[in-house]
Amino acid sequence: MTHSRPAPSIYGVAFRVAGTILAALLASCAAGGVQSTGSPGAGAGVPAAGRGTISPDGSWPTSTREHVDLWLHGYAMLTADTARIPFFRRGYRQRMRDLKAQRNVFTQLDANGEQLSSRFRVNPGLVNGQFVPLYFSSFDQIQQVVTLFLQSGGDRRSVSDPTVQALFGVLGGSFPAGADRDWLRLFMQSLADENSRFYHDYWSGEQAARSATREAVDTLWQRTYRPRIQRFLNNTQQENGEFMLSLPLDGEGRTVTFSKQQNSVSVGFPERPADALEAVYVFAHEVVNAITATAITDNTTPAEQRMGAGSRYAANANVRAGAILLQRVAPESGAGYMRFYLRSAGLPAPTGDPTTAFASAFPIPDAIRDAITRQLDLVLGGI
Repeated sequence: MTHSRPAPSIYGVAFRVAGTILAALLASCAAGGVQSTGSPGAGAGVPAAGRGTISPDGSWPTSTREHVDLWLHGYAMLTADTARIPFFRRGYRQRMRDLKAQRNVFTQLDANGEQLSSRFRVNPGLVNGQFVPLYFSSFDQIQQVVTLFLQSGGDRRSVSDPTVQALFGVLGGSFPAGADRDWLRLFMQSLADENSRFYHDYWSGEQAARSATREAVDTLWQRTYRPRIQRFLNNTQQENGEFMLSLPLDGEGRTVTFSKQQNSVSVGFPERPADALEAVYVFAHEVVNAITATAITDNTTPAEQRMGAGSRYAANANVRAGAILLQRVAPESGAGYMRFYLRSAGLPAPTGDPTTAFASAFPIPDAIRDAITRQLDLVLGGI
């Protein structure tokens, strides 16, 4: 799931304005960060490249980000995840509830869960807020900016610093109404309590337990798969960025496109070193939006687009395009990718050739499939 891609209608305007907001944010960060009194410290925008990374000097370094995982954890505990490719790992919410019960932990997120969840039924677009942490460097910075945002009623004119104004734009895209900002206030209070009583300790323990997996992902990525995918990335204006491993996520990642040299792609954190390639599968699924959006637009009529055809095709198109990309650059990984996404969709994954089952599970019109294939060939050919 990419914050700048054409997306299902519930994601609305925030997807379409992301590029403008990010351009302003990056420009103000480059000018020196936040300096005004009462504002967050420098760097309150894009997560600093290299922090938390294993390979900080390479292209697309791998990393983990506690504040990203915390925020996504909060959403996972509150939302009904019914997408074909789930936003979060299947059974995540129940596993977390069971773990908290074992530790005899009950937080404000638990106490306020029903009230917070009910707002999604009133305003499904609130799901856009999942992308918020990708614009920040830490949970402390989110808290500081959100406090200013709520105090001002979301009015960007109330602050003079351009970085804070840009971040207000990010928050305003997801929490535009007074009731949404009330929700954000309660969510922040609940999430802070969840973090201090449970999540920080849980996250730290998981990082230690998965250290070998993280090393395995980084090795596979930097030594084998990134060099093979890099030509595609270069020719789709995604030359560099940060490859984040996130505990709550599954086959649907979270991506924001900042610029050619600065992007963020968050994918699920595999549980075992043997599953390290799963992270690469989801990365491929995320970055192909650079071509699928155009293929869908070019092969649907204006009438179909008005009726939401593009949104209906987008999810399956990205799954299919990720497979085509890996089949082109790393043929040995194509079948594994297909089986992974079949399992992610809750479907059986054949031990033999999964191609037929995969195409049946994620159908797209032949015209869109062919357009994706042609575009991939052009991109990988350097045109």
